[in-house]
Amino acid sequence: MTNNKPLQFYKKQREAHQKALDKISKKLLVSSLVRLLLFLLICFAVYYFFGNMNIIVPAVIGGIALFLYLVSRHSDLKDESDKHKESIRLNELEIEILEHRNYQDLPDGSQFDDPLHAFSQDVDLFGRGSFFQYANRTALYEGTNKLAAIFTENSIDDIPRKQEAIKELAQKPKWRQEFTALAGLVKTETPSKVVVNWFKNYRKFVPNFIKWLPPVFSVISVIFIAAYSFDYIKGIHLLLWFLVGVLFTGIYLKKINLLSGSVSKIQDTFHQYHFLMELLEREEFSSEILKKNQARIHAEKKKASQIFREFSRAIDSLDQRNNFLFGVLANGFLLWDLKQSYKLEKWITAYGQNVANWFEVIEFTDAYNSLGNFVFNHPAYVFPEIQPQKNGISAKNLAHPLLDPRKRVANDFNIGDEEFFIITGANMAGKSTFLRTVSLQILMSNIGLPVCADACQYSPIKLITSMRTSDSLNDDESYFFSELKRLKFIVDEIKTDRYFIILDEILKGTNSSDKAIGSKKFIRKLVKSNSTGIIATHDLSLCEITSELEQVKNHYFDAEIINNELHFDYRFKDGVCQNMNASFLLRKMEIVDD
Repeated sequence: MTNNKPLQFYKKQREAHQKALDKISKKLLVSSLVRLLLFLLICFAVYYFFGNMNIIVPAVIGGIALFLYLVSRHSDLKDESDKHKESIRLNELEIEILEHRNYQDLPDGSQFDDPLHAFSQDVDLFGRGSFFQYANRTALYEGTNKLAAIFTENSIDDIPRKQEAIKELAQKPKWRQEFTALAGLVKTETPSKVVVNWFKNYRKFVPNFIKWLPPVFSVISVIFIAAYSFDYIKGIHLLLWFLVGVLFTGIYLKKINLLSGSVSKIQDTFHQYHFLMELLEREEFSSEILKKNQARIHAEKKKASQIFREFSRAIDSLDQRNNFLFGVLANGFLLWDLKQSYKLEKWITAYGQNVANWFEVIEFTDAYNSLGNFVFNHPAYVFPEIQPQKNGISAKNLAHPLLDPRKRVANDFNIGDEEFFIITGANMAGKSTFLRTVSLQILMSNIGLPVCADACQYSPIKLITSMRTSDSLNDDESYFFSELKRLKFIVDEIKTDRYFIILDEILKGTNSSDKAIGSKKFIRKLVKSNSTGIIATHDLSLCEITSELEQVKNHYFDAEIINNELHFDYRFKDGVCQNMNASFLLRKMEIVDD
């Protein structure tokens, strides 16, 4: 299977959503015209029957009710239109990435970069041009955080189960896209943790008798309006009854305003989340992880999507108070604000403690959708065969997933458990790229993703690296001391767990003789700890340690000077590199004389 299949899928999806959007756009135009016509009819009725309150009051109330229905219908059409627009954007994004590999305008996750993490800063996991930037398709703020947590977890648990779940999502591209499109319409800037804390700390203010008072008050209001229409009572009586409703609502106005302001900030979240819940409820999953995630929203007697919809509609209903004319009339005759506030508080009491769990289900799905999307986009990648025994790593034609497939050079890589490779090579020959290739193979395997190789057998192991140590001016640290702290961190970690260690040019901050002695001692310590790993170096004397330690093997990347030009084959070879290129490059760039 090639990347043509996902590319064709995205192009067909873009075309289908564009056609659907064109149809909905026409319906939206008609809907807008109908609402305008109704508004003009209401204005005409008020003008034509001015002074005749028996006709004007029922006409205005009925007209407003019909207008609100049309607004709700228009809102549903707008939601559908927005979903198709977002779907078109998603497909265009995937087409752009597959055709041109242009992904560096996407969020790069640099906020997650942590120099103290076991590997994230060394392997281009976050930042511009990073693996996170390439793979991330999350639409929710907390979903992005969840994906970053998955990438940095450094866990080797349940890899086959993770693979199973990611494979299943990869086979549901339409479902994934609909979920991501709906999630992409969530515009709230309030983090879910803030929402959850608000529910936990909320204090009720609406009295219990409000459960029955607004319905009774509304019936009496209808009787008053009918009595006035048939001249059984005077206008002053209707006005007095209206003022009773307004004044009674006014007693709780300050707290109603606070509640309205709070829920309006999360209105969009619940409006969209109920659609996401509905998608999750309708879908059938077979993998254990996805079924377990889905089961978390099936614990209530009602469906979670229905529960979310109730809250969303209650917020919408309370929000109608912002329509001045409706707000005044509804509170005067229906005690509208108190009725809707009671509904909201009743919901918070019943379900507020479950919100955190439901949010986590959605955010987990958002994160895992990115993993499924990655698999779908790379049908040629292979899922590692997980070896329960400590057999190391064996990969055929392993390559870096972020390099252009038309140019990258793949290498076979086989390392046994508790072996160490020392890699030497000329500058720019491919050592650092190879280190990051192996690092990503381990990272992707542990997450449950397929790797960029033709075949791979893998015994799960955690990853720890030291490739990009830097000095700290703020902490008044030298480069050398920063590197020592990093090496100390690695030594402490491998005391309690198994790690694959990847080091690039250790002890760079000291002189050559001292560096060689210290590096050999450090390698002896790593080998004694029964760890596995790779060390890249320019120091050829370090390769001599293979004569005393059978666990250590020498490999290299080479460079050749042909017709006064430097050539690289980027091939991973057995042995020690004999060709270095620093002097040649200095002469070639006219930095030094011959």
